[in-house]
Amino acid sequence: MRVIDVKHLGRPHVIGCWEVDWCLVDPGPESSMETLLEALGDEQPRALLLTHIHLDHAAATGALVRRWPELKVYVHERGAPHLVDPSKLLASAERLYGEEMERLWGEIVPVPEANVHPLTGGEDVLGMRVAYTPGHASHHVCYLHEETGTAFVGDVAAVRIPPSDLIVPPTPPPDIDVEAWLDSIAIIESWRPERLALTHFGQVDDPIEHLEKVRLRLREEAELARQLSEQEYEHRHRLHVMENADPITAEELIQCVPPEYQWRGLDRYWRKREEKAAAG
Repeated sequence: MRVIDVKHLGRPHVIGCWEVDWCLVDPGPESSMETLLEALGDEQPRALLLTHIHLDHAAATGALVRRWPELKVYVHERGAPHLVDPSKLLASAERLYGEEMERLWGEIVPVPEANVHPLTGGEDVLGMRVAYTPGHASHHVCYLHEETGTAFVGDVAAVRIPPSDLIVPPTPPPDIDVEAWLDSIAIIESWRPERLALTHFGQVDDPIEHLEKVRLRLREEAELARQLSEQEYEHRHRLHVMENADPITAEELIQCVPPEYQWRGLDRYWRKREEKAAAG
């Protein structure tokens, strides 16, 4: 088992693709694919296991399948249609990233339906136990590698880049659901994993303590987004990162979790709650 640093935009510790039993968990964006291929020796992996289809985790999927047409892709059933036809995914992402789309994520290639293996949660796949873990995304899953006790957690366990111990839950629109996310943290805790494998970034050897901190930080950030304006929240976020990490790690954290998108996801969450309360 290893983490392959795909060095997004040339910067280390931003996006890691995990290789375990020659399967890849979250290959990262197509813009970083050459780094991934070099680490693999350009040899076809057994399969791709996606925690979710956000572009920083999965944008290389179609290009990898184009390179290796027999490559299997496992993804939650809600995300599967958007791999086959990424038009809605791209339209949503373009609203966030605008002209930066190609530079950030590269080419988004459709995945043939025959390669896509939808998951619902509860399956055992290639030595992995699968759980449905929404909250960060409505199509998020996590994987437990039974043999090593390693939980591959996507964004459920947030972002932490050593040597800083600052934990940052990524909250971009449109799917943030704090209550669902807290339930998903509890699912990972119930596995009693020996370690967590973070996409952003690396291995966590104190998984239960870490997950409790994620829970606290998620609640804190949600409450701050309700209290502050977008500009106030963004300023506070940048300042908080810079005060809790050395300058190099702070830049890595900012690239992982752009402050300008954090407030928008939480604001949408609060507005949806208010609309539901008004309707009910």
